[in-house]
Amino acid sequence: MVYLFIEVMEWVIRERPYRPKELDYSYLLEFTSKLHGISQAESLFSRIPSEFQNELLYNNLILGCLNRGLIRLSLAYMKKMRELGHPISYLVFNHLIILHSSPSRKKSIPKILTQMKADKVIPHVSTFNILLKIEANEHNIERLLKVFGDMKRAEVEPNEVSYCILATAHAVARLYTVCETYVEALEKSATGRNWSTLDILIILYGYLGKRNDLERIWGIIMELSHVRSKSYVLAIEAFGRIGDICRAEELWSEMKSRNSLKSNEQFNSLIAVYCRYGLITKATALYKEMEKSGCKPNAITYRHLALGCLRAGLIKEAIKTLQLGMDMAASIKVKRSTPWLETTLSIIDIFADNGDVENAEKLFEELKKANYTRYTFVYNTLIKAYVKGKVYDPNLLKRMILGGARPDSETYSLLKVVDQFRT
Repeated sequence: MVYLFIEVMEWVIRERPYRPKELDYSYLLEFTSKLHGISQAESLFSRIPSEFQNELLYNNLILGCLNRGLIRLSLAYMKKMRELGHPISYLVFNHLIILHSSPSRKKSIPKILTQMKADKVIPHVSTFNILLKIEANEHNIERLLKVFGDMKRAEVEPNEVSYCILATAHAVARLYTVCETYVEALEKSATGRNWSTLDILIILYGYLGKRNDLERIWGIIMELSHVRSKSYVLAIEAFGRIGDICRAEELWSEMKSRNSLKSNEQFNSLIAVYCRYGLITKATALYKEMEKSGCKPNAITYRHLALGCLRAGLIKEAIKTLQLGMDMAASIKVKRSTPWLETTLSIIDIFADNGDVENAEKLFEELKKANYTRYTFVYNTLIKAYVKGKVYDPNLLKRMILGGARPDSETYSLLKVVDQFRT
């Protein structure tokens, strides 16, 4: 359909049976850049009558450049827009921020925001949502709240996406009281029945242990014209989190009957629930069913199973299973995902209880790479390994502070015990 539109519009420009309007050129430029690349989009732009080479067309061309990651070219067109007196869209700045959101490029974001202000572009709620998400992904609650403060000072009204980010970040940080406040704001700001918001509410009520609210939101999801497999997966995990294994199994059977089981994510959802409570026999049976169905276990499957083995007291099997998963390739996205991080921390917690400093430290490095170690409770779990293992390390407090975590009363109590092992 898009190709047909481009062909028709190219014919209209060439043969001129009627005079194209601004929006015609805008759509044509957008589709050309997406399907044929920037060179052809630039060529098209040069052939568009000068009266239509306005802010809309320039902004579309720049967004096309940014979609291809051509930052320098987009900056050159932005400079041209300033010279012509055309206002630059906030969407352009949003895209620039996203392209600079990786840890190695993040330092450029303040400069982008300064330029945005200089160009008199008012930040949109989506601009702040992008900034909030960047800090949430970095597990930086302090910076997250600073961005939210900037949002309030700019008199930009938060929307349901804003509250989804804030509530989820606080849930992951185990700040449940604050999380609950944002969940209330989220429910009030929600517009219509947005499946993505409903999915996040499922996750959040799982964290908060609110079974009635979990059932209420699931009931709303079930009224949608189509219930996605992903929603089932999240609900299974949420009911598992609150300890309702029977309900999790019920939903899994329902998902199995409604949607054919095609992904390891579907199997992993119930395997994770079983392993959380050490039900390794049930988890292993599901693992075998997974293999028979043609779904291949992935790194997180083995990580869940390793946790299940540890919970069941099968230490040797756990370490063997853990190694199986570590030998498999896992993307950075997976290793930064909350299920991966929380499962890994649960494993570290058991190693800590056993005084296994070596294995605790090995996995702790993974959490450090994902900035999950900014949370005090994560560092306290590691220190507990030194306490149980009766191992002295004078650098634990220094490591913690330099890692961005704030020591609390539990930290100092644990360190006091560690100090007793000084030789």
